[in-house]
Parts: sequence; structure tokens; C-alpha cells
Amino acid sequence: MVQASMEMVKALLDGSRNVVVLTGAGISAESGVPTFRGREGLWKNHRPEDLARADAFFQHPELVWEFYNWRRELLSECVPNPAHLALAEMERQIPNFLLITQNVDGLHAKAGSRKLMEMHGSLWQVKCTVCTHVHEDRSTLPELPECPVCGHLLRPGVVWFGEPLVPGVLKVAIDQISKADVFLSIGTSGLVQPAASFYQLAKDHGAVTVEINLEPTPNTGLMDFALHGKAGKILPELVVGM
Repeated sequence: MVQASMEMVKALLDGSRNVVVLTGAGISAESGVPTFRGREGLWKNHRPEDLARADAFFQHPELVWEFYNWRRELLSECVPNPAHLALAEMERQIPNFLLITQNVDGLHAKAGSRKLMEMHGSLWQVKCTVCTHVHEDRSTLPELPECPVCGHLLRPGVVWFGEPLVPGVLKVAIDQISKADVFLSIGTSGLVQPAASFYQLAKDHGAVTVEINLEPTPNTGLMDFALHGKAGKILPELVVGM
């Protein structure tokens, strides 16, 4: 049955002109990126979700920057895996393609994806807490980096808990999903809003929905197809011969 599903999903992708892909932490876990769950759920006795907040940053900027510099150091050693590379190839083969990621690790861009929306920002971006300056910086940052434009404190260029998405991001995502022939959900539990509602939006507009995940999720039974296993194995098989 799994092999039959693989062949059907491959045939669907081969004939599609409009594809939207949503990725989550599971796709990057295969590159060694920590998911901060289970044994990895603490950093110096702090829960990451308690540090990934604007109030924590303004109360303890040195601590939060220490945490993010540690994450950046870990990520600097990670490379895109076959799943990232397969999605970059899929983009080249499908006329209208959008990759939406909940990840902030930058691995999709590193793999060559260009039609890419980083919903929650990027660890490699920094932005000013006062002016509008934003830039990419992969260097080792000081404890309290300063804006090169106005001299005020820089912060990580990510969307923290309680913060809205970058203006316009959600509108573009909804517009593209509404036009999709196929919607792929990869490496995500599908529980975090607003991304959690994307698969239903796709179904409501007639798209075929496909889940690719290591194990079943709460949305598995609602998908048209579910392929369970490593994305790094499944995705390259789907793009072969496209």
C-alpha cells in the first residue's frame, strides 16, 4: 500500500503545475538540527520557549543572545540533507511552486530553494530593535550586537512566541495554497497555527493533500495520502525522473 501511494503521489506531482509545500522541524532533524523536545528540551536549565520571547529578550538580552549564538554555532555545522535538496529540485521542475517553512535554520536556502517563504524568520538574520534595519549575518556575534545604522541593540531575526508574522506573509501563503493542485506537509505535526490550518485550506480549494512524516500525526487521517518514513528517503524518490 505504501509503495502504491508513493507511485500515486509521484504521478500527481509529475502532472502538477501548482504545488505548495509546508515543512517543519522534522525535515531538519535529519540534518542534526535539535528539535528541543525530550532530552534536548532544556538549555542551561531554561526552556527554549521561555527564551524565545520579546519580554525575555528585553529583560535579559545577554542571556537570550547567548542562547541564540549557541544555536547559530550548532547550525553552522549542519548541512542540507537529501530532503532539502529534493525540494530544491522539485522547485526547478514545477512551474508554480512555493515552499513555506516553519524552520529558522536556513537549510532550505542553503540547499538552493529560492521560491521560499520563511514564516518564522531566520537565525541568520538580525534586525534592529529601534529602526527598520535588517541584514543577514553569519559571523560570530558579540554578546550584545549593535545596529550598524543607529547603534541600538540588534535582536535575532526570528518570530518569537506572541509576535505576529511578518506583514504580508500570511496573505501570500493563503493565496498560493488556494491555487495549489497538490499540498505537501513534511516533517510537521500540523498543530501550530496558522500553519495548522493550511492543509484544510488546500483541501477546501480542491488540492490533493499529502503528509510526509516519520510517524502519523493528528492530521494523518484527514490527508489524501500519508507517506511515513524519513523525508530524506521519500522525497528523492518522488522527484526522480520529474
